[in-house]
Amino acid sequence: MSDMEATLAALREAVRLAPDNLALLKHYVKTLVDLTRVAEAEQFLRERLANDPGRPDLQLMLAEIFYRQGKNSHAMAIVETIVNPENLYAPGLILHAKLLYRSGDVRRAVDEYKRAVEYDESLADSDFASLLGIRDDWAGEVDPGDGLDPEDEVVDGRIRQIAAGSESASPIDKIERPKITFEDVGGMDSVKEQIRVKIIYPITHADMFAAYGKKVGGGILLYGPPGCGKTFIARATAGEVKAHFLSIGINDVLDMWMGNSERNLHEVFQQARRHRPCVLFFDEVDALGASRSDMRQSAGRHLVNQFLAEMDGVQSDNEGLLILGATNAPWHVDGAFRRPGRFDRVLFVPPPDTGAREQILQLLMKDKPADKVDYRKVASKTNDYSGADLMAVVDLSIEEKLQGAIRTGRPTPLSTNDLLNALKQIRPTTTEWFSTARNHALYANQGGTYDDILKYLKLK
Repeated sequence: MSDMEATLAALREAVRLAPDNLALLKHYVKTLVDLTRVAEAEQFLRERLANDPGRPDLQLMLAEIFYRQGKNSHAMAIVETIVNPENLYAPGLILHAKLLYRSGDVRRAVDEYKRAVEYDESLADSDFASLLGIRDDWAGEVDPGDGLDPEDEVVDGRIRQIAAGSESASPIDKIERPKITFEDVGGMDSVKEQIRVKIIYPITHADMFAAYGKKVGGGILLYGPPGCGKTFIARATAGEVKAHFLSIGINDVLDMWMGNSERNLHEVFQQARRHRPCVLFFDEVDALGASRSDMRQSAGRHLVNQFLAEMDGVQSDNEGLLILGATNAPWHVDGAFRRPGRFDRVLFVPPPDTGAREQILQLLMKDKPADKVDYRKVASKTNDYSGADLMAVVDLSIEEKLQGAIRTGRPTPLSTNDLLNALKQIRPTTTEWFSTARNHALYANQGGTYDDILKYLKLK
């Protein structure tokens, strides 16, 4: 055994005998990293966390190893857990700031660095502060002479506020009655059934639910890769129970002036309450209900608080109000939204399976000229393709067919080969999402929220 191996063996034994000695543990991990035995250091920390989960100091060490390797998404998945305001681990804020800076989000990096130093001055890193452009004389406080509150948002030198005589945005008026139902949704059988239990049955079997004192209402958060039908199934939910449907995007709510966003959000809920039963659908809900731990400015936190108050029905009755939210990034949604009575059911909407892809292709090809298309054969070659990806395949095959028809002056029906040829040019867009989601599911899966992702990836 070499001297170095002997030293490492002695360190391992010392750590085993004194598992709570953080300084010793850090020294052992640092030694492994300095010897470029990073995989060994990573495995050691994984084993420690498996035996002693939830330790932020060990999580931060693992995140720092990922950061050194350039595995930013791996590191971010861990750090976003340990800088949670409900269980804040201040040293993690510095690494969070470095990851934000590396991603190009300099403003948030500055905010996180300053927050870290406000919590603990010993965390100050002069070299990193200089890189961020923070003044040497900054002391974590705002100059009282400048007349500004650090929490206020400033645009072009003035605080955002409603000018005298100005009016808030006009009320949202986008109520519709969808005609599509679950029959128009390919696959998603598990998601459909859970929506039936949570939303549809309380309306279609109102007397039975009333007998048990169960109110009609509640919320479901749909998450998954983009293009997998979250918006479509929300609209179909309203059609299934012949309810009104109100789809809200971030542009319908967010306003540059202080207080207007909260007013807009309140009016959205009021519109839905006036048209009960109503399915109120929030697309990209993470933009409206972002984690307050990520926010430095008060306006964003006020909006989240307003959102939570509206969902709780603090000043209004939400009976008959069915709330659906969709997000591609559930890890950025404030944890308070997942408490009972709010988005208390979180459903993973995966890419469609083979049978569902076959159904989707048939729906997409409906009313289009086709000649005995083998949908099962096409579906079998589209693993991980989202519904949007399949639509792109159909659209491309039609475009190429049209080009040939224009050249020859003779239209011909679409065939299996046309779809397969188009398939060669379209790649699944879900791969990148799963790369990020995998890290959150592995390293930030408190309460088993993302177990469905692990099952889908066959990691559990």
